[in-house]
Amino acid sequence: MQETSAPPSKAPPRLPLAGLTVLDLTRVRAGPTAVRQLADWGADVVKIEMPDAEALGGPREGPDFQNLHRNKRSLTLNLKAPEGLAAFRRMVAKADVVVENYRPDVKDRLGVGYETLRAINPRLVYASISGFGQSGPYRDRPGFDQIAQGMGGLMSITGLPGQGPVRVGIPVADLCAGLFAAQGILLALLERERSGEGQAVETSLLQAQIFMLDFQAARWLMKQEVAGQAGNNHPTSIPTGVFRTRDGFINIATTGERIWQRMCQALGAEHLLDDPRYRDGAARSENRDALSRDIDAALSGEDSATWIERLNAEGVPSGAINAIDAVFADPQVQHLGVTAQVHSPHLGPLTMLAQPVRLSRTPSAVTRHPPGPGEHSDEILSAFGFAPDEVARLRRDGVV
Repeated sequence: MQETSAPPSKAPPRLPLAGLTVLDLTRVRAGPTAVRQLADWGADVVKIEMPDAEALGGPREGPDFQNLHRNKRSLTLNLKAPEGLAAFRRMVAKADVVVENYRPDVKDRLGVGYETLRAINPRLVYASISGFGQSGPYRDRPGFDQIAQGMGGLMSITGLPGQGPVRVGIPVADLCAGLFAAQGILLALLERERSGEGQAVETSLLQAQIFMLDFQAARWLMKQEVAGQAGNNHPTSIPTGVFRTRDGFINIATTGERIWQRMCQALGAEHLLDDPRYRDGAARSENRDALSRDIDAALSGEDSATWIERLNAEGVPSGAINAIDAVFADPQVQHLGVTAQVHSPHLGPLTMLAQPVRLSRTPSAVTRHPPGPGEHSDEILSAFGFAPDEVARLRRDGVV
């Protein structure tokens, strides 16, 4: 049997994670989000899929799948077949990272749990993302973003007062769990440089969502205050929220006395400074509805663009409330370069979201199109030391 050293990354060596090999067992969103963070910074990510994965067309060709799975190679491998499991374990021996988001009991049934794989490769960093954690009374429940938003408290503080629970318009629990998992993987890899040993990394949608409550969680933990829905009004910095202009709505953020004074001056509403209802932060909080009406009245004489320019010029944070198309048309957004381009042999040129973090010498890059199922199976297996006759046998037996 032919053996080689660890397969080289296909990413350009200038990328920070070039040379790292990641085996990606994830599906849906949280797991692929974590792995995309590694792929965009140069790790050689092998996306492992069942041989009967959906063909190109339908959801795989859609924007969501394409955005999540750029910079990855695809290997189809049936882990339920003994030959497939054996092949995967051979790959683990040369990998740096395995990422999975099965329900906690599934990976052990498949024979790809951490303890099993650590015995093969003690340097392995093994990341698990679940709905509710790897242990505990909810361990085996299926996870879903909206369920975590509800159980994690987010839906109780989102929306207008009295409206009833409202989900956030993005899968924030999924996305944050993925980002935290990626951070944990990088921390474990950094620690491995000192110890020479890998370790398990765990997070869940529920943990990620609760962590993102941030100051609302702190209000409960430290002062036993249960936050409620505040709509577009900031719960503590007042007046901060959405206000009506002559032609629409804008956001204004007013924190502290100096910015409050600047806002009134910029609006030509200095009389508000002398109104006893608004004399300090506590009074403005108590009378926030009346204050919002007074600010709307002051804004009614000019359009949104005029007010945004005027307020920012006076040091008062203000901005448009953009639909998605307007976001990408904004000159500052275009200047920041928030998109990246890659060519797909299946779909042609694709524009995708770029990473929001810049490194001066080794920036991230989108270098690979989202793969078709099994598009790179032969080259991946070859790089991991499988001889041509072994690959042919795996294909003949339907394992690949």
